[in-house]
Amino acid sequence: MGFLFFYNLPENERRSSVTEKNEKIKVDHLTKIFGSQINKAQELLSEGKSKAEILAQTGSNVGVDDANFTINDNEIFVIMGLSGSGKSTLLRMFNRLIEPTSGTIFVDGENIMQLDKKGLLELRRKKMSMVFQDFALLPNRTIIENAAFGLEVQGVAKTERDKKAHESLEMVGLKGYDNSYPNELSGGMQQRVGLARAITNDPDILLMDEAFSALDPLNRREMQNELLELQHKLHKTIIFISHDLNEALRIGDRILMMHDGDVVQIATPEDLLTHPKNDYVKKFIENVDRSKILTAGNIMVKPNTINIEKDGPKLALRRMNQDQISSIFVVDNDKHFLGLIDADDVSDLIKNNERDLHKILNTNVPTTSSDTAIAELFAQISKSPVPFAVIDDEKHLEGIILRSTLLEAISSNTSEGGNDNE
Repeated sequence: MGFLFFYNLPENERRSSVTEKNEKIKVDHLTKIFGSQINKAQELLSEGKSKAEILAQTGSNVGVDDANFTINDNEIFVIMGLSGSGKSTLLRMFNRLIEPTSGTIFVDGENIMQLDKKGLLELRRKKMSMVFQDFALLPNRTIIENAAFGLEVQGVAKTERDKKAHESLEMVGLKGYDNSYPNELSGGMQQRVGLARAITNDPDILLMDEAFSALDPLNRREMQNELLELQHKLHKTIIFISHDLNEALRIGDRILMMHDGDVVQIATPEDLLTHPKNDYVKKFIENVDRSKILTAGNIMVKPNTINIEKDGPKLALRRMNQDQISSIFVVDNDKHFLGLIDADDVSDLIKNNERDLHKILNTNVPTTSSDTAIAELFAQISKSPVPFAVIDDEKHLEGIILRSTLLEAISSNTSEGGNDNE
């Protein structure tokens, strides 16, 4: 018998926990103007003049114009835009390597614009670490000495700083390279040292300015994987500058788009793809292959389920009739995925006055993980008579993937709401 499923599609909830996290950084009316006629430039800004017009009239360059947003604790917040959009200027104002012209930055509720030199030094040494595009390693120091450099500056004893640096190097996949020198490592390995140095200080916040852009594509993807794995373990607040949309979509919990110093849009990767705010954002994303960006977790829907340890065939059939489905997914008391059962088989059980759903359980159901790119699922789903089950590492059922939702996800004419069927 074929399988018929009807579901109301929920709004996408990619990494929905981000919205529940506490505010880590708040940016309030932040502006940066470079040049000698700053007051005049500010007046022109207030009159609504463009960046180009202000440059022509004053010789001053608007780096960032009246930025207002928050960054959540433990999220990867990507800032992206074309060259000259102001993204690196914005990043460097978080630790005041560049002093804002006006506005305020709050970190954990503290106004860092009020910090004196000592307070600012503490902020840079202990609360924030920076990873640079050009690695910025010290060539005459070993890898472990480079990784421990921040702690050395803080006056931490050598034994303790070497221990922490060694642990960080292991964490980024450089076990055994403690006594090597930077010129003995590849570019990708050198960038891992830079990342290890940043996390050795155990900062709350990592500032990463196009940290992977100097790497070749293979090393770049490996470093993206490394960053995601580290974030899974360490739960830092990461502010990541990128000009690569695919990179931003892959690693970001949220993405801030900049253009000519303006904050154009802040959105989750899914919302950015489906609801670009203006023509600038639309042009930015127009050539993105959605199938390589979206994952099973982005498109899965919540399934109807029955508990095999508690529920019987009559309840199972009643639930299928109510939901107008011909099969239902089966879990145990701990929400572990077991398979699915068919309405006809359930009816036969009832006719034979039997209760054991195990007898009719279909365990031949394809499964995948929530982080599987949907591009990898096309061929398999086209051959499968039943939806894919999305399960976690402990076999808990997280959702299911219908062929119709897969096709809808990559369509440029994505409809909202309504019923889908397969």
